[in-house]
Formats: sequence, C-alpha cells, structure tokens
Amino acid sequence: MRAHHFDLVSHWRLEAPPERVWAALVDTHNWPRWWPFVRRVDDLRGGDVRGVGRVRRIEWATRLSYRLHLEMEVVDVVKGEMLRARSRGHLNGEGIWLLRPDGACTNVTYVWRVELPPGWMRWLAPLLAPLFRWSHETVMRAGGVGLGRYLAGA
Repeated sequence: MRAHHFDLVSHWRLEAPPERVWAALVDTHNWPRWWPFVRRVDDLRGGDVRGVGRVRRIEWATRLSYRLHLEMEVVDVVKGEMLRARSRGHLNGEGIWLLRPDGACTNVTYVWRVELPPGWMRWLAPLLAPLFRWSHETVMRAGGVGLGRYLAGA
C-alpha cells in the first residue's frame, strides 16, 4: 500500500449489549459528549428509514494539533451489526463499523481505508505515516474509553 493510503483497524470491547452500543454509534450528534476528539457534528442531509444516504459533517481534533473536517455518508446498514460510510473532505475513504455480541459485552471493530488528498498530508506521508497512525490510534482509543464510560452512566 502506498504511503498516502492507510488501512486503519480499531477494536473496542464494551461492557454493554450490542443494542446500546449501536444506539450510541448511530447517534452521532452525541459523539462530542463521550468522544473527546469530536468537536462538532452537523447534519447535511437526512437518509432513508435505515439511515442510508444520511450525511453528517464531523469536525475532529487530532493528537498532531490539526483539525479534520469530514463529510460522512452512510452507504449501507445492517441494524445492530454493521454500518458502512464514505468520507469526503480532509480525508477520503470508506469506513465500516462491525458489532458482535460476546456474552454481556460487545466487540466493536472499525476498519477505515483512507486516502490522503493532495496537499501537505500526502506530501509528508512517507515521513509522517507512523505519527498519522499513532494519532488515529489515540483518537480511537479515547473513543472506546469514552463510549464505555458513557454506556456505564459515568
């Protein structure tokens, strides 16, 4: 894979049933309440009854002192199990959330295939790829911890 393409995989194990985890993940307007790196979520377009076609603009902070603005469009949904979305903006790609029950817990996997657009990020990617991955991992880890606390009512 070229340096301006990244396949990023994150895993969360949450002490909550899949229905509660799913409800929190699809309620993107509340992400800033539990995900420290999400700064703002705006509606751009509604979707169908399953959410397909819905577009939200999400402003993210990063560990590298820059902000990202992404438009996320839901392209496929299997309620309670899988949500796939395309991103446009500072990063272009496709992400998929997968939820699997595990006793009283839920295992969440997020896979994001992203391409850096032309500009400074792509130009510096060969050098900064480890930092980009570290920043993504930090953002995702904070999301998992925050969601766990949110679901526990803390």
